[in-house]
Amino acid sequence: MLHKSLITLVLLIWGLIANGQERPDQAFASQLKRLMEQENHFVDKYDATVWMKDMEGRLKRRAPHIPPDERLKILGLVHKHANEAGVDPQLVLAIMEVESNFDRYALSVANARGLMQIMPFWKKEIGHPNDSLFDIETNIRYGCYILKLYIDREKNNLTYALGRYNGSRGRAKYPNKVYAALRKRWAL
Repeated sequence: MLHKSLITLVLLIWGLIANGQERPDQAFASQLKRLMEQENHFVDKYDATVWMKDMEGRLKRRAPHIPPDERLKILGLVHKHANEAGVDPQLVLAIMEVESNFDRYALSVANARGLMQIMPFWKKEIGHPNDSLFDIETNIRYGCYILKLYIDREKNNLTYALGRYNGSRGRAKYPNKVYAALRKRWAL
């Protein structure tokens, strides 16, 4: 019986480390909550329209199973929340590709959820325990701000920030997958 409990604990810890974001310290959680509650709007309509048209074609080729209205919703929310958070929207798309292959209902073995594979503990950390991580906008908003804080924490070292995002800091496999997706499909 003890052996089963130990195995379960080890698998749970491994899942949190290997397939999800690391738990934040209190200062980090407070900063994330503050950022997510700010109202920032950076939208140039012409640039947004050009970007949406270009990215919609790319997303359609990558994920033809997604209905057109949902593709546009995903892209519009990525553009909005990535710009608000101060991260590259194309990088966010590359992360989504690697994390969930654009499956809004993706659920990992570590219990990470949605397009950007957000761990449920984040809801409690930012004070929104009733949020649904399968909701497209909620998931994208969380993912963009979590990514931004990791980039800041790693002093703009994107490789380390991506590792933190994935729970694999110090290993190149995950960041390299994201960089490959970015180069092949999403970079302008």
